[in-house]
Amino acid sequence: MIDWNYILNQVATVAFDIIYFGAIIGTIVVIILDNRNPVKTLAWILVLMFLPVVGLVFYFFFGRSRRRERIIEQKIYNRLLNKPMVEYLAQDATTLPIAYSRLISLFRNTTQAFPFDGNRVETYTSGASMLQSLLRELAKARQHIHIEFYIFEDDAIGRMVRDVLIEKVRAGVEVRVIYDDVGCWHVPNRFYDEMRSAGIEVRSFLKVRFPLFTSKVNYRNHRKIVVIDGRIGFVGGMNLAERYMRGFSWGIWRDTHLLLEGKAVHGLQTAFLLDWYFVDRTLISASRYFPKMEASGNSLVQIVTSDPIGPWKEIMQGLSMAISGAKKYFYIQTPYFLPTEQILAAMQTAALAGVDVRLMLPLRADNRLTNLGSCSYLADVLQAGVKVYFYKIGFLHSKLMVSDDELTTVGSTNVDFRSFEHNFEVNAFIYDTETALQMREIFLQDQRECVQVFLKNWVKRPWWRKAAESVVRLMAPLL
Repeated sequence: MIDWNYILNQVATVAFDIIYFGAIIGTIVVIILDNRNPVKTLAWILVLMFLPVVGLVFYFFFGRSRRRERIIEQKIYNRLLNKPMVEYLAQDATTLPIAYSRLISLFRNTTQAFPFDGNRVETYTSGASMLQSLLRELAKARQHIHIEFYIFEDDAIGRMVRDVLIEKVRAGVEVRVIYDDVGCWHVPNRFYDEMRSAGIEVRSFLKVRFPLFTSKVNYRNHRKIVVIDGRIGFVGGMNLAERYMRGFSWGIWRDTHLLLEGKAVHGLQTAFLLDWYFVDRTLISASRYFPKMEASGNSLVQIVTSDPIGPWKEIMQGLSMAISGAKKYFYIQTPYFLPTEQILAAMQTAALAGVDVRLMLPLRADNRLTNLGSCSYLADVLQAGVKVYFYKIGFLHSKLMVSDDELTTVGSTNVDFRSFEHNFEVNAFIYDTETALQMREIFLQDQRECVQVFLKNWVKRPWWRKAAESVVRLMAPLL
């Protein structure tokens, strides 16, 4: 007698195996044909081979590349760039620093980042000082306020800023807010609904919901931008959340943020309005959002953005060039250190050539996995002569770099694969001796609160610690 149940079970098993292994093999083929970085390709293949079910799920959510997609039509992009371009061309003859002319050209060619002169730069190294300044400038707003943060928390700080925005919109000021959907996943909808009810235009960036919960979760808007009346701007590493102001029970939250006054704010305005078009499909390009301004200071500033959509990794390429071009020193603060091959090679080459390259990381990180991955790269840079410091009195979240008493960059970009390849980021590149000297002093002050790492001690870490770091390093391009 034929056992039909047995036959059907065997057929189902074979069919499942064909579909299952076909999906894995098909996914591996897609990854290979995508012509990505070989390190990243191999990392995904290892995940799919050794963790096939988990790997397929992770690839579906986090692995698919969107770099060939267009975020905005070129015609729309050109219309938005028209106003800042007019202001840039109307500048008196600006002398660009010879040492950084190629870097400036790189950013002009890849992100249409115009170098504007005559800017005032104010630096904040604590959340309390930044918040105080932000609230003061928001209170002065007369025409419009544009705010974009990865995290806009429903806590004492978030509610304080929200209440000020509500007061301003009731006074007739236009207020637009963009928050990242994943960064604010746990923030209740009522928090933003209160803003909407008051007349504030609020949009989430790349909303992630079933059944649309796909690779969008991997592409996040990590930018921190505030533009007030087109004249005052804020950019840096701080979000709107209480922990950025008060820190933790075990230490302070050390960060860096900037206030910009001058024509460089046009760059921040352009970045915000591009993101607004992306989330709202409304083109805002009126002249009143790009007011004419006189010089407010002496700094030459470029606002540089990067995203996972276009063909270039703009900020990563710029940092690689800046590190390679350093003559005397290059100092880096970053909370996470998972460098691409280009950045790692640039740091090693500069240090081996006699440049004083210093890297500052938090001794205690907010993410155990990324901390292990960061540690796996330290022997590589220490062997080349890079000086490594662990900040020990709190969490170092600052994304500050300074070089040769001339170049400074502060923004939202970490030295890791995620910032370089997956996130929407923004940095201010400042070509100015006064600002560079100030940032150098900030770095050196922080260095006094650090413990230096030496290669002879670092290699003596327990074997299990090295093994854990090495395993995490294999997944570094995916973190």
